[in-house]
Amino acid sequence: MRVVSGIQPTGNLHLGNYLGAIRRWVKMQHEAQGRDNFLIFLADLHAITVYKDPAELRANVNGMAAALIACGIDPARTVLFNHARVPAHPEMAWILGCTARIGWLNRMTQFKEKSGKDREGVSVGLFAYPVLQAADVLLYQATHVPVGEDQKQHVELMRDIATKFNTDYGVDLFTIPEPHIGESAARIMSLRDGTAKMSKSDPSDMSRINLSDDDDLIAQKIRKAKTDADPLPDQFEALAARPEARNLVSIYAALTDRTPQSVVEEFAGKGFGAFKPALAELMIETLAPIRSRLEQFAADPGMLEKYLVDGSQRAAELASPTLEGAYRALGLPR
Repeated sequence: MRVVSGIQPTGNLHLGNYLGAIRRWVKMQHEAQGRDNFLIFLADLHAITVYKDPAELRANVNGMAAALIACGIDPARTVLFNHARVPAHPEMAWILGCTARIGWLNRMTQFKEKSGKDREGVSVGLFAYPVLQAADVLLYQATHVPVGEDQKQHVELMRDIATKFNTDYGVDLFTIPEPHIGESAARIMSLRDGTAKMSKSDPSDMSRINLSDDDDLIAQKIRKAKTDADPLPDQFEALAARPEARNLVSIYAALTDRTPQSVVEEFAGKGFGAFKPALAELMIETLAPIRSRLEQFAADPGMLEKYLVDGSQRAAELASPTLEGAYRALGLPR
């Protein structure tokens, strides 16, 4: 079993990112049978499908790598790298782009959402990025791709491209990957609006807990988080019409690896005057070591560079046989 997954480098990560994909990856790296069987890449080539300020992009790549390691991704257990250091990714993407079909890409729902009404004005890269995603995975003979339900269509496209290439050229080059849905990750919502996801794009910094927030700021944000005057019930389902209360209970449950039902049973009948301090203390305890590690990387950026260079070199070594095989199947010298 070989698992490959990626994440776009954005600015400062928040609690929603940590309790969503990142903590799941940390668990999966310990289940992998050796470092070479678990790869995580920072998708900086995907990031440029829309304009990015070059200095901001470089900072985001480094910041994302630092955050992943601070959250528990171990470069000794995981091949952690960024796209731009492994030329095999865009090289394979061109080869697979000659196998993929326009009709397949036209059906990708995420492109329709991202392009909006200006479909003719977006970059070719934004249209074709699922082909680069396929290259990201197929290069490493991945057997499984961790995705949410909304990304299953992309894995289906990878499978279609791999199958067509293998069939067209009479080879058994590409492993056909499976989507790895796994257990549902916690869905963390805004502290100001329980119906909206926690997001760095929200103009209010009080809507989210950043991984870099200090203890006092975390406590302040939880104290001021939107709630209601009613006490907590003894059944989690009873919070269906109370999104902000439901969100805070869900965060507490995720941080403690418990069910939301067990949390409401513990705090049943108590108001948020009692619940919020307990949640703040728990959150501070969880995030303090992450923030401390981020500060170490800020003080010694060379350490982070070493990790990325090492990971990228290993990724290039793992990708090389598949890329060579693709050229041979095509009848092209390399």
